[in-house]
Amino acid sequence: MSRAGERGGAGANPVRRLLATVLTCEAVVIALAIPVAVAVQKVDGALAGAVCGGLAVVCLLAAGLLRFPWGVTVGTVLQVAIFATGLMVPTMFFLGVLFGALWGTAIWMGRKAENAQAR
Repeated sequence: MSRAGERGGAGANPVRRLLATVLTCEAVVIALAIPVAVAVQKVDGALAGAVCGGLAVVCLLAAGLLRFPWGVTVGTVLQVAIFATGLMVPTMFFLGVLFGALWGTAIWMGRKAENAQAR
């Protein structure tokens, strides 16, 4: 059975679209933190690549998992992990808070838009 009929369909879900956008932008930013960690913070390249590169890939995978109800939980846990990369690159503390705020706002605004569409 197709899930297209559930809650307006997967493609029409504004919450999912907004959250996927946040995760995709986070993947780019966390990947760009690798050279900063290596060149500026003198972190081992393998460690920076594994942590930041791994998180970037997980962000992209999590964007695809948003079709499932538990996908938002996965994304929320990722927000904490991205904030924790501030231990490697201190600027990531600020960016982690910024993306966490975007994540919360995307959930709030997306659900608001979803309710408006239902009317």
